[in-house]
Amino acid sequence: MTSISQTTDINCRPDRDEAARRRLPEQVMRLDRMGSFFPTRLSFMRSLIRRLSAAQTKITRSHWQMNDAGFGRAVYQLTLGGHDYALIAFTNQLAPEQRTDRVIAEAWDAAFVLFDGVPSLADLDRLEAEAPKQEAGRFSAKELVLSRANKSMRLFSHTVDRLAEGQQPDAEQIEQIGYLMRTTAVYGNGKFGIADRHVFASRPELQGPFQAEMLTVYLIRHFTFDLVNHIAKARNPDAASLSPVMCRHLGIGNSTGLGMAPFLVTHPVLLNNWMLVRETALARVRGCAYASTEQQDRLRLLMARAGQHIQQWNVDDKPYTARIETLRDEWHALQTQITSDMLSDAYPFEALYQLAEGGSLDCQELMVALLLEVSGDDIDMLADCMDSDIDARLDPRMTIARLQEIIDTQFGWTKRCATDSTEGQAHFWYESEEKREPRLGLRYEEEGADKERPLDIARRVERLKSDLQAVDPNQLVAQFLLTSPQHRYIIRRIQTASWAPYGEIQDNLIAASCLPIDMLRCKLSFFGAAKFDPKSDKWTRVTLYSGAPLADELYGDAAGQTDDWWLPALEAE
Repeated sequence: MTSISQTTDINCRPDRDEAARRRLPEQVMRLDRMGSFFPTRLSFMRSLIRRLSAAQTKITRSHWQMNDAGFGRAVYQLTLGGHDYALIAFTNQLAPEQRTDRVIAEAWDAAFVLFDGVPSLADLDRLEAEAPKQEAGRFSAKELVLSRANKSMRLFSHTVDRLAEGQQPDAEQIEQIGYLMRTTAVYGNGKFGIADRHVFASRPELQGPFQAEMLTVYLIRHFTFDLVNHIAKARNPDAASLSPVMCRHLGIGNSTGLGMAPFLVTHPVLLNNWMLVRETALARVRGCAYASTEQQDRLRLLMARAGQHIQQWNVDDKPYTARIETLRDEWHALQTQITSDMLSDAYPFEALYQLAEGGSLDCQELMVALLLEVSGDDIDMLADCMDSDIDARLDPRMTIARLQEIIDTQFGWTKRCATDSTEGQAHFWYESEEKREPRLGLRYEEEGADKERPLDIARRVERLKSDLQAVDPNQLVAQFLLTSPQHRYIIRRIQTASWAPYGEIQDNLIAASCLPIDMLRCKLSFFGAAKFDPKSDKWTRVTLYSGAPLADELYGDAAGQTDDWWLPALEAE
């Protein structure tokens, strides 16, 4: 899939007015705004659920070999797009001191594999020996995704206890925690010997970013419901089962750290497409002349739901708590300002957008997500444009004059980054030797800057600009690189930005002020994550699939009602 500007799909080509209404990269591609994003209906989880529902997908449990304590193995199968897939789950007893979300962990409560096809007993035996080892295991191209998870012990134990007593778990605990298990990694794209993405990228059912990974997490969620029901009934044959209301609100937790942050920098074309689709969708919605009665009613309902959702969003981090409290106040104030006349007047969505512009970035971006949510029929097809089969490229025939023109028009932001100052280059990104995971070091306090990864985009642009001052503007890039090959990487990025303008984060990523959590929240919002719970400025917990339809709601008459789960709020039964 190519970018919107290059696609041949008429639904994905913005008209000129839409292009004019799009917010500019210098407004959108700033870390503080990217770190304020909320999930939208264009998020990857939402796209997957719509696809599963449209295909009337049935998920069956084909294998269940669990002891009374819930330790053993299970298999869930489905057919999608003519291909069979299976989630294979393995659980084992884990000592409390081994239960950690940190990447240095070597044992987990559960390990999972998304398998390509129908696994044989030999496959199960092989993977039972390898999957719990995760990075240390040995895998084949039949394994599409590898994951592991730990129980949220407080809620997991509470849920089992209450079910065994014939009761539902406490709604307040369900709302407060939100998941029975949380994943600490969901690996794809050839990691540790599993299938490279190209093995299945041409399959329509898995086209689009991270669809195999999102399918894996959805199936893990289904498994957690079966697991607590099984353990409860082993204790008491008359135990209750988790109610649909409780199941629907429960998602899968996820712990995400620095390993994810550099992705947005190392995939500029993909980032451009994600952002360009989002901004094109917003421009399309803002350009709608009128809102239907149905849209007006839905907007009021969803605005109230969003307000309830953020009331139920509580974290321990004090600065983040202050942000959430500000958002609650602003959102409530917006609700009181929105009148029936405003919604019935011309260009109501533009009026709502402008109304939110007076609030915090969190308030502005929550309004963006709301406007997209009420406009599904007009924008859902844009989700098909979020993948990319085009990489950043070097054009050696470009003149230095043209290169300088791109720098002047699209990289003016690097001037404010003070990349030569101590504060401006306080950090360096590197890859840990033990886990091969990205890390952030302190340049003036720690060793390892000689192993720095090229995430210092602003500094590289500024150094290139300095070296270009004495170069003939008619010279070709190829000639310049013969004597200055160290600039090849950044020149390629600059050239790519000429046709992928949303591909660069317009901030200094090695500055002392850089907060990696902003990159994490941006990427996770595209996944569809909600209730960000930062544990530092370098890692966060989130919830995936909270509010999503259950497996038995993907087919039959219920399948047509599966796309209404944006920012869910738990209602007591």
